[in-house]
Amino acid sequence: MAVRLFEGSDHAEAYLKFRVAPQELIGIIMSFMEKRTRNFHLAVDVGCGSGQGTTLLAPFFTEVVGTDVSPAQLQLAPTDGGPSNVSYRQCPAEELPFECEEVDLVTAMTAAHWFDHRRFLHEAYRVLRPGGCLALLSYTMDMELEYGDVSKTLNDICKEFYAALFPYRNPHIGSNSVEIYAGMFHSCPYPDKEWNECLRVRRHVPLSGFIAMVETFSSYRSLKETDPAEAAQLSSRLRNKLLAVMKTSSPDAEVIMIVKYFYWLARKP
Repeated sequence: MAVRLFEGSDHAEAYLKFRVAPQELIGIIMSFMEKRTRNFHLAVDVGCGSGQGTTLLAPFFTEVVGTDVSPAQLQLAPTDGGPSNVSYRQCPAEELPFECEEVDLVTAMTAAHWFDHRRFLHEAYRVLRPGGCLALLSYTMDMELEYGDVSKTLNDICKEFYAALFPYRNPHIGSNSVEIYAGMFHSCPYPDKEWNECLRVRRHVPLSGFIAMVETFSSYRSLKETDPAEAAQLSSRLRNKLLAVMKTSSPDAEVIMIVKYFYWLARKP
């Protein structure tokens, strides 16, 4: 990877527990592939973290390999009790340990914005078979909440929280990660490709789970490293304001969290 983050054990554990696994996106990826190829032997999930998305590919391929540069993330990947056809390797996204034209699918789920984009696309081209597919997906940090008739007020509070974190975004990803993926999409030379800017994924979660998820954001972790007290106070203010509007004292109250995914898919000629 061009940038190394998510390497502390506590951050890796929180990432595994609270991040959203993109089940809906797997169906879209497989539908794209099934219309274009009969090869479903090897899938490689690059920047796999703790394997939340990697294992979702297991039913569709003979072999699935997750790769990540972070040993802390890979230590939490389910090697025991997980799908028998899934394994993991530690390596940079730009140096994949596969032969030329060996791979049927290369994915990167909420990870490609940290890569050296030019080198990664070149490496994906190298390892993909002719007719193999590349699938890159991520989501924006402006998640929304639904709860009774106070959803708008809740989301106004969330926007304040996101704005407070904005100055702590890593400069590598700039102000808008959608633009990063759009740039990669346009630079990808494959003529057969598709772009989708917003797929709304809904999850029922306790309010505490939503707050814990936003605390895994790299911008929040950066604030926490810079000023731990301010990070804790910011999170506490968010929780208390949301609870007051919801008229409940329980952080376990269930809300609907809406995550806005964007993705692009491409087939190597």
